[in-house]
Amino acid sequence: MAKPIRKCLENKNGKVWTIAPEATVFEAITQMAERSIGALVVVKNDRTVGIVTERDYARKLILLGRSSRDTRVCDVMTSRVIYVHPEQTVEECMAIMTERRIRHLPVLDAQQKLIGLISIG
Repeated sequence: MAKPIRKCLENKNGKVWTIAPEATVFEAITQMAERSIGALVVVKNDRTVGIVTERDYARKLILLGRSSRDTRVCDVMTSRVIYVHPEQTVEECMAIMTERRIRHLPVLDAQQKLIGLISIG
């Protein structure tokens, strides 16, 4: 039987690291480094509005010569967030990540509340 992604979330500590869209990219990268993670979910008013990753930093700041201290997260985040629901299977989630070529996938409940983040790593 296919395992729902909610079962994987039960084995995690339940904490999803987030950042506000108005924060600087420097703050985001600092938080990622301190926590040894590769992505932060961008949240405003308890609503997921984007995701920012190390790849966003490399491609949208470093390569373009922008300053992480002067650039806001909302200027580089991916705002069309691909997400899954807790009842979707691990196989479905892996297929989405492979097809969309993404490494991080937020998990939202029926009320669109962020309840987890899974990584292909």
